[in-house]
Amino acid sequence: MTDRAVITCFNPVQAHKALTNAIWPQLKAMLIAGHRMVVEVKPETRSSEQNRRLWAMLTDISEQVDWYGRKLAPADWKHVFSASLRKLDVVPNLDGTGFVALGLSTSTMTKREMADMQTLMEAFGAERGVKFRAQEGA
Repeated sequence: MTDRAVITCFNPVQAHKALTNAIWPQLKAMLIAGHRMVVEVKPETRSSEQNRRLWAMLTDISEQVDWYGRKLAPADWKHVFSASLRKLDVVPNLDGTGFVALGLSTSTMTKREMADMQTLMEAFGAERGVKFRAQEGA
């Protein structure tokens, strides 16, 4: 068995077959050999298509929206939207001249979370007349 096995499950029948035929024999052998193992089950993270659409949308917003008299970079907008979506907390930065949003990460978002964030971005853009070039859904 390799150090890591990742199986994406699409339905109960496929998942049962994968667990029974692929995971369980390897897991059992490792446990019998005295290894401690961790089995993690989690939702699938965002897709490559969602990521490409995200950055296209962030670029469109960055080019078309002034935020309190400032132009923000696409990466800055990513923080604004993910913080808003997740209702994150902020703390003063190290020198006390600004703030830092805690716990930002879009790379670990599930497909549903990423879809929710893009819906939030679309609503924000619609209120401000943003013309999105990336209109196809992800």
